[in-house]
Amino acid sequence: MKLLLTGVSHKTAPVEVRECLAFGEESLPAALQDLKAREGVTEAVILSTCNRVEITLTTADGADPQAIVDAFLNEQKAIRPESIAPHLYRHEGREAIHHLFRVASSLDSMVIGEPQILGQLKAAYAAAKNSGTVCGWLDGLLTHSFGVAKRVRSETGIGRMAVSISYAAVELARKIFGSLSNRTVMIVGAGKMSELAARHLRRSGASHVFVTNRTHERALEMAKLFQGTPVEYSRFTQMLPEVDILIASSGAPHYILHKDEMHRVIAARRNKPMFLIDIAVPRNIEPAVNDLDNVFLYDIDDLQEVVEANKRERMKEADHAEGLVLEEVERMMARMKVAELTPTIMGLQAQLEQIGAGEIEKIRRKYGPFTPKQEEALEALTRGIINKVAHGPIAELRAHATEPDGAHVIAVVKKVFHIQD
Repeated sequence: MKLLLTGVSHKTAPVEVRECLAFGEESLPAALQDLKAREGVTEAVILSTCNRVEITLTTADGADPQAIVDAFLNEQKAIRPESIAPHLYRHEGREAIHHLFRVASSLDSMVIGEPQILGQLKAAYAAAKNSGTVCGWLDGLLTHSFGVAKRVRSETGIGRMAVSISYAAVELARKIFGSLSNRTVMIVGAGKMSELAARHLRRSGASHVFVTNRTHERALEMAKLFQGTPVEYSRFTQMLPEVDILIASSGAPHYILHKDEMHRVIAARRNKPMFLIDIAVPRNIEPAVNDLDNVFLYDIDDLQEVVEANKRERMKEADHAEGLVLEEVERMMARMKVAELTPTIMGLQAQLEQIGAGEIEKIRRKYGPFTPKQEEALEALTRGIINKVAHGPIAELRAHATEPDGAHVIAVVKKVFHIQD
């Protein structure tokens, strides 16, 4: 069996190349079946995301997997592989397994540690399973990659630190309040980043979202997204004493919240802490607000510093994760080498049993017929001899399976016992 992984990713190809190779959800089943139907292909899976397209297949020993993939891309996408050769990577055998485990563990992602890629890989596996294109060894390899990813996430901190502005804001809020359950949020402005931050806050337990915007219709739209309450822009400061977390991303060219206003707000809150996230440029909130007790103000640069620090920490964790992935690759390779012994061991046992059966038959013809007890004793004696003869070669095969001379030992045993492939 041969294993080949062919692909492009955000690291090797611009988006215009990736989109030419992409497979939509609707076209994927037919593409998988086309690939599986090609002569020599035993199993196939296609992973297609906005950041990567990868085709993994196993073939019979006599097949040429690279030629199969090249012909498939030419026919499916009208692309000659040589035209995109600088962007393509191809991994075989051990290197393909290593790459697959790194992808599943998000070590090859644009944002290291992001969880989406594992879900995308599981979806690709499900599509291949439904199409009947994974049903054997590749099936086992893919499911093992999910276990590798789980181990990486549970034994390292690779996914624990926020590396997006919106999620960094949530992590800071959690540090200030401990729990975000039943906290109230107000969004000023309707930018994408503030929407993402509000989504994260809601998922983390925030109970209610107020939304205000210069354009009231936009406030109404955004409030619907969060089952929240729209607030008239002219009176949002009056609502602030009820708010624990304020996300400001208005396009106003000047401050919309000043220190004196915030002083009145925090007094009305009886000095209960308040977290202000100013992700607008130019800034919406007067920086002097941060001088007030129990007011915690972070702007876009503060959040970016948190993100960069977290990225550095993730990179440290990634080193640990790379070590775990290598361990799992070696474990898989050892398992494969042991599995390669199965036909030889079965062939050895079959050969010895054939010899034993032949010798018993000679004894029957010469000294039989035997009583049932004599037959039982004769077969037990033969079985014991066969097991003892087989034990030495089988033990040696298993001992050398993962060693460099493993193939030589297998060849010697086959030759000595006349085992045919």
